[in-house]
Amino acid sequence: MGDRDTQWQRDAGSSDESSARSAAADSASPMQDLEALRLILEGTARSTGEEFLHSLVRSLATAVDAQFAFVAEFAESQGRVRTLAFSADGRIEANLEWDLAGTPCQDVVRGNFCHHTSGVSRLFPRDTMLVERGIESYLGVPLLDAGGRKIGHLAVFDRRPMPIDTQRTQVFRILASRAAAELERIQIERRLRASERQFRDLFEEAPIAYVYEETSTRFVSANRAFMDLLGLGPGDVPGTMGLSLVAPTPSSQRPVLESLRAEQAGTGLAAIEIELRRKDNGQPVWVQRWSKPEPDGKHTRTMIVDITARVLAEREQTRLHQHNLYLREEITEIHNFEQIVGASAAIQNVLRQIEQVAATDATVLITGETGTGKELIARAVHSLSARKTHALIKVNCAALPTGLVESELFGHEKGAFTGALARRIGRFELADKGTIFLDEIGEMPADVQVKLLRVLQEHEFEAVGSTRTLRTDVRVIAATNRNLGAAVAEHQFRPDLYFRLNVFPVRLPPLRERREDIPLLVNFLVIRMGTKLGKKFTTVDGASMTRLRAYPWPGNVRELENVIERAAILSTAPVLEVEMGLLVPQAAAAGEPAAPLGDDTASVSSADSELTLADFERKQIREALASSLGVIEGPRGAAALLGLHPNTLRSKLKRLGITRLQTV
Repeated sequence: MGDRDTQWQRDAGSSDESSARSAAADSASPMQDLEALRLILEGTARSTGEEFLHSLVRSLATAVDAQFAFVAEFAESQGRVRTLAFSADGRIEANLEWDLAGTPCQDVVRGNFCHHTSGVSRLFPRDTMLVERGIESYLGVPLLDAGGRKIGHLAVFDRRPMPIDTQRTQVFRILASRAAAELERIQIERRLRASERQFRDLFEEAPIAYVYEETSTRFVSANRAFMDLLGLGPGDVPGTMGLSLVAPTPSSQRPVLESLRAEQAGTGLAAIEIELRRKDNGQPVWVQRWSKPEPDGKHTRTMIVDITARVLAEREQTRLHQHNLYLREEITEIHNFEQIVGASAAIQNVLRQIEQVAATDATVLITGETGTGKELIARAVHSLSARKTHALIKVNCAALPTGLVESELFGHEKGAFTGALARRIGRFELADKGTIFLDEIGEMPADVQVKLLRVLQEHEFEAVGSTRTLRTDVRVIAATNRNLGAAVAEHQFRPDLYFRLNVFPVRLPPLRERREDIPLLVNFLVIRMGTKLGKKFTTVDGASMTRLRAYPWPGNVRELENVIERAAILSTAPVLEVEMGLLVPQAAAAGEPAAPLGDDTASVSSADSELTLADFERKQIREALASSLGVIEGPRGAAALLGLHPNTLRSKLKRLGITRLQTV
């Protein structure tokens, strides 16, 4: 606590100096003591904290004519102290820290007024600080807070003896009280700063987002979690309006406005869930919001929790649920037929087109008369494509009410229109990564055609009642029995949409253009209807087959399926017969006269009319094997020609006793 080279050496003249200081002390008047006190108080009146303590110890040392003075507080424990201000020979020195044991300070911090006029180094030989500095005298007084708790001490010491009278002792005590008050204030301020730093760190680093805002939603301050969640920089927070970040949807705007009205009235509402938009990139964020109005009625403390992951998971769950419902409907629905059956040149050309286009993402337009199996072709394109692991979503445009087509295709938000009680996922969103089949595309309303065109061009759309743009990765397959080219010419269909759809046209031939496939189809349908009805048919009446091949089939395969089903229901014998009466009403219902059967009778050989179903099946398989040169698998194999799975064909070969060498 001082320069070691100035260590005071007591000599023969020390007693004279002590006597002189004692005499001076005795002769000091109360007015001089008060003047010294006034000077000290004036010197410290305009300062606080460290500056005050420095002024205090300098002034105190001067007032009592001491070489050293300090103010100290307890360190980590009450057995150790450190100085907050230390004056040595009129200069402020670096602060020191030491243990109390074996020092005169130990008696002071116990609450005692301690005054050693001389010989202090001899009394406390373990106090190296005093011994090394040659300290002779010491005066110390404890510092107490407002509650009487000891918080430190004030001391002066000197290399010379230090006699002090009662008056100066009182001055010393007064200064000690002032020093104690300032030390207590410093310690309280230090604790407040530490507490503020702790809570500031907690506020800044909290995983939950907080914002302090005006009731008008203008942000005042926010923590890091809030800024990160909403894409705000520190400079963006002051002045940003919270309402500007709320998604422009009724489901988000309405609860926010209700909550703000409650806050402005001085009451809070329960937590609300809303959709916000990040300021930096506009991406949606779903949050749960709590608010607590301040007593001033002008500010609100708001806490928000990010629930984006939960909302997206719930939406995906809803999407999968609706997807499952859709697939259940598809499973329960009876399709016209399950496989493409036929070996004619016309149907083989369609199969080649399917094989060519399936591997691409090109839009396919399937045209053909009613009942030709356009949906089956769409399913074949999807199942051969890279999207086969995802859904094929079917939409019958002609079956949807005009006002609901847009909602069905693109979905709608809750409250978008009367009756929209919940958010609905549209078919395009449901078909993401998969394929959507738009059947009867020619019946689509003109206003929806515009939106469909945008999906085809930009792969994006908005749900009804929403301003949020959704992107979709979906392949479009459309089908129609109308002449879209004529509809375009008559201004009933948008030409730009027609050109977008007509990238790869596939025309399905009507059944009358591939009569050679009728026996295959009849055989396939008879077996299926027998299984369905629990009956076993061994053959098809020859005359019935002749009639079936000669009939023009205006309803195509669908009509053929209906005829076979009715005949199977009516038949009581293992030989299936199709009466003429089952065919004529079909033609009449289609508005056509019944076709003369005699014209095509010659095309059916007499041998065919005598075949049992097994013989007929064996004959068709042999012909297919001959056409494929004995190859079973592949796009031109016998299985593909017969519309069978290769393993199914192998099973039939074994059951019917056919080898691939027996092709004729």
